[in-house]
Amino acid sequence: MIALLTRTGDLAWFVYDFVRAALRHRPPPGRAMEEAWRIGFKSLPILLIISSFVGTNLALQGYAAMRPLGGGRLVGLFVALAGARELAPIIAASMVAAKAGTEMASQIGVMRIREQIDALEVMAVNPYAHLVTPRLLGISLVLPALTILSIFLMIASGYLVAVHQLDLNGEVFLRFAATGIAPMDFVYGMLKAVFFGVVICVVSCYFGFTCTAGPQGVGRATNRAVVVSAVVCVVCNYFISELLYGGISF
Repeated sequence: MIALLTRTGDLAWFVYDFVRAALRHRPPPGRAMEEAWRIGFKSLPILLIISSFVGTNLALQGYAAMRPLGGGRLVGLFVALAGARELAPIIAASMVAAKAGTEMASQIGVMRIREQIDALEVMAVNPYAHLVTPRLLGISLVLPALTILSIFLMIASGYLVAVHQLDLNGEVFLRFAATGIAPMDFVYGMLKAVFFGVVICVVSCYFGFTCTAGPQGVGRATNRAVVVSAVVCVVCNYFISELLYGGISF
């Protein structure tokens, strides 16, 4: 418990130092776009595969659960609701954390053990503004786009399974899918994605900055970054969903 509280306090100070540096130093827009392109390009292939097969599983399981109740044609509603509201944002965040988050932690961790971060400070270059801010802007730009793409892939793959494997009417599938999701669901999904992107970037960069010496230190920092990012995103997803859809007031 003491170690957990110590880590939490260190993370809070890291966030404070980063926010102060971000407000005082204007980030180069070119680097932010470069980070966005790199994060999106490297995460896109695995996201395409995972989202497609999650959509097919949603169609199969939804049909199996609703068919005994006479609601087999509601598969489109089930796929759209589950995909747009919950699965697409958290799956996109998990894939980005697994790919881009680990890369952030390892890159900054290597810079820490090679004393390159100390060299930046000696040259009067703020390491938070130089290393963290472009990554934060990049992931905040690209993760909402990946989330929207994941939603459409889940619906499209669910449509293919429903029509060509389950012999359901495609027009009915699309009509119920359009009925199940509203434009605000896409907005909420992108808001979730922005929040998850901030969590992934801050946590990954924090473990990179606090990396201990040696290859084992970099490995531990990378492992902790992806584990903590995934856990925090999943836990926060519940409370965000309760706030947006459950009617809870804080």
